[in-house]
Amino acid sequence: MKFLVVYYSRTNVTKKIAEEIANELNCDIEEIKPKVNYNGKTGYVRGGKDAMSEKIIELEEFKYNPADYDIVYLGVPVWVGKSANPMISYIKENANSFDEVKFFVTAGATGFDKTFKQLEEYVGKPPLKTLTLTTKEVKRDTYREKLDIFLE
Repeated sequence: MKFLVVYYSRTNVTKKIAEEIANELNCDIEEIKPKVNYNGKTGYVRGGKDAMSEKIIELEEFKYNPADYDIVYLGVPVWVGKSANPMISYIKENANSFDEVKFFVTAGATGFDKTFKQLEEYVGKPPLKTLTLTTKEVKRDTYREKLDIFLE
């Protein structure tokens, strides 16, 4: 089977998990790069507004086509109770390109369920598995057991 890990990460928390998944599976990895600047305090506020409105934004060109993979792992942080909109923009841009998906979501504390529901609606199918990790779990490296179960 062919796997692809696709992620968006503003603060590198989701990136850390994406890279670990890609290393474990020895598969391709794609970082979603928005053409909108979400860095710093201004970017944080802009990201919250864009996530609330589910604004579709322009993204940099992709290296990999998700249609070429059996399972695509989609990783995203929660922004104001929703998926960070660069991921929603990626899914919209690649509509009907996903055979199977698995979602991994990072958040300060809450918003996982709404984010999974939103991702499922945009992808158009339920994920095979989901993984929720808090920022503390990732920064303290206390997520290994949860990640192992997710990768089974």
